[in-house]
Amino acid sequence: MAKEAIKLVANNKKAYHDYFIEANYEAGIELVGTEVKSLRMGKCSIKEAYVQEDKGELYLYRMHISPYEKGNIFNKDPLRTRKLLLHRYEINKLLGKAAEKGYTIVPLKVYFKGSLAKVEIGLARGKKLYDKRQDIAKKDMRREAERDFKVRNL
Repeated sequence: MAKEAIKLVANNKKAYHDYFIEANYEAGIELVGTEVKSLRMGKCSIKEAYVQEDKGELYLYRMHISPYEKGNIFNKDPLRTRKLLLHRYEINKLLGKAAEKGYTIVPLKVYFKGSLAKVEIGLARGKKLYDKRQDIAKKDMRREAERDFKVRNL
């Protein structure tokens, strides 16, 4: 069995800054033809996107897929709501955890796995301001240590 190529389309770095990601899930996205073509060209943004439940299904809101230039009348609204394709037990597990105080579901990245468009969603717990400051301090210390190590090894 050949390993399927993964082509990253969009990444949500802000989610890693604002949340502790506790679990990751891979979900399919229900798209129309011109959206897939636009995604293949890398025209997608998930910075403001979020996931919510509606009637037992998970939907991705505010994910922006730019209209395909050659799509004319077949283009859909760039910010339309898109259904996420997950198994029922995964949806139930996510919704049970997300119902707890402080938890939410956020999209982390959009990519192609083989020919299928996928989105990685994460069960996330919000960071407090002091947590963000600690992360920034750790990054600064690591960067400084790497810089010192590089200078010594020249």
